[in-house]
Amino acid sequence: MRYYGSVYRPPSEARSLIVQVTYGCSHNTCAFCSMYKEKHFAIRPLEEVLEDFRMARQVYPCVEKVFLADGDALVRKAHELCTILDTVRELFPECRQVTCYASPSSIRIRTEEELKTLRAKGLSMVYMGLESGCDEVLKLMCKGHTAAEIVEMGRKVRRCGIALSVTAITGLGGKELLERHALETAEAFNAMNPEYIGMLTLMVEEGTPLYDWVHTGRFSLLDQREVLQETRLLVEHLDTPGSVFRMNHASNYLVLKGTLNADRDAMLAEICRAESDRSRLRPESWRGL
Repeated sequence: MRYYGSVYRPPSEARSLIVQVTYGCSHNTCAFCSMYKEKHFAIRPLEEVLEDFRMARQVYPCVEKVFLADGDALVRKAHELCTILDTVRELFPECRQVTCYASPSSIRIRTEEELKTLRAKGLSMVYMGLESGCDEVLKLMCKGHTAAEIVEMGRKVRRCGIALSVTAITGLGGKELLERHALETAEAFNAMNPEYIGMLTLMVEEGTPLYDWVHTGRFSLLDQREVLQETRLLVEHLDTPGSVFRMNHASNYLVLKGTLNADRDAMLAEICRAESDRSRLRPESWRGL
């Protein structure tokens, strides 16, 4: 396999065959993000992509999951994505799941007919970053979209039969926007009712605008108590039946798992226990991205 630059994938894609169909991120200006900074966004030549799949077939006896990298594979032309999916199905008949990252912009340019065709050809799920349901936070972090736009694109994906996994980041509003970030993020999740909800906890990476804001005092990070407070507010206001909720990323202080809305009370009880006993939290030195 041939890879250019750093390659990132969701935690759930740990055992997937990863093939770059694009390079980098098509947006790549979020103030908190340090990913893909060493390369410019580009569409990888189609024949190179197909060659990588053919190489993988020679190496791996069984490929059940495929992740199309990098940060926004869905931005490729629809007919090229169809060719890629057809190739996956032809070479790996045992493959049961094909996924990719998608941005609100790349979802917007795809017609519903195109998305339904991609689903029929094997695109099982897309991962989309909400980050926050609060427009003030999204503007501060240079996300490039309003919460309403992100929600509508998530709903569009679901209408077309593609599963949706959405992530947000605890602490992204800092101390000033703690309550709004929690409540409005829950509201956005509720409006999308995605199959999967993933929560990360903010970590500040050197080289990002956010790193400079923290060190100049422009942005105030949450402490552990405030992270738990914001998490409790979020979970209390989630109403998204059937969504699998995961807060088990290495960045999180507290691990929470459940299926909404059935497990919401159990997760709230776990948060309350952590508020009373901080030894339940992951030590700062163990956190990572």
